Amino acid sequence: MRPKISEEVVCSTGFHYNRVCLQRQERNNSVMRQKIESFIETVRQIETEIARVLVGQHNTVRSTVVALIAGGHVLLEGVPGLGKTLLVKTLAETVQAKFSRIQFTPDLMPADLTGTNIMHEHPDGTRQFVFQPGPVFSNIVLADEINRATPKTQAALLEAMQEHSVTVAGTTHRLDGLFFVLATQNPLEMEGTYPLPEAQLDRFFCKILVPFPTGDEMLGILARTVSVQTPAVEKTFSSEAILEMGRLAREIPSAEEITRYAVNTVMRSHPDLPNAPEFVKKYVRFGASPRGAQALLLGAKINAVLDGRFNVSKEDIQEIALMVLRHRIILNFEGQAENVSTDAVIKKLL
Repeated sequence: MRPKISEEVVCSTGFHYNRVCLQRQERNNSVMRQKIESFIETVRQIETEIARVLVGQHNTVRSTVVALIAGGHVLLEGVPGLGKTLLVKTLAETVQAKFSRIQFTPDLMPADLTGTNIMHEHPDGTRQFVFQPGPVFSNIVLADEINRATPKTQAALLEAMQEHSVTVAGTTHRLDGLFFVLATQNPLEMEGTYPLPEAQLDRFFCKILVPFPTGDEMLGILARTVSVQTPAVEKTFSSEAILEMGRLAREIPSAEEITRYAVNTVMRSHPDLPNAPEFVKKYVRFGASPRGAQALLLGAKINAVLDGRFNVSKEDIQEIALMVLRHRIILNFEGQAENVSTDAVIKKLL
């Protein structure tokens, strides 16, 4: 017969159990807090190193770093001379990673990106086809003036961006570790360019509009670029550390209300759905995709971590919304005719 356990023992055992759980929770919170502090410090150091070379563009740099941590890709759009290429090169120098620059031109072929099989002759006289990797097999890839290449070449980048793999002659080659594509495009010159298809635009985590520098920033640019001394950065961060930061950001919890707010923002951007606002039905042709909702929530989590918080707020969603949705919402003819911007549509949705 099983002996009876007194209420005193039960209370004592329960108290001890609760105390152990509380201590364990405090230790977990302390470890998470240390990780977040290290996370914030790493981002601050990256931005400081980039600021040694690039004058101003603080929002552009922060948005690019957020996309890097999220494991997404960035489309930088701006007129020539704003430092888009310099930003990418400096970021690659800051992170200890393999960097390659691809200058997109109309005669660029898919094999120039992905690589090709070449005939290799062994010392014993035998010959064998060996895969020669292309420049896409890097950790950070700069696709300079991506809209100048033909659609066939642009499509060659599609699989690598989404699947982190490249298929050549029926054989799939994996892109292991950090893989970050930063593409630049010039909105002014339209002759000789091929607009990116919507399917490829959706592969980009965010689209960043690079602003023109202020007068004070222009003075700083001249002071750095027409002098003898050339500023340099230090390679202080490993690509593995960037991947670990991305995993940490995904651990940040999001309340159901916040997740539903992100979902509703994306769903209301579709004019054919019943809950779409009138201005969406009037000006929008296609709304944001499910990838938009994923980018919205993940970017909000990273924004919350950079603010030192363990939870996501609506303000985080609103702060990240423009850059992750502006290239995913397609305006109709009336919206284009009335010069309505996608940013204005997103602000109304929020």
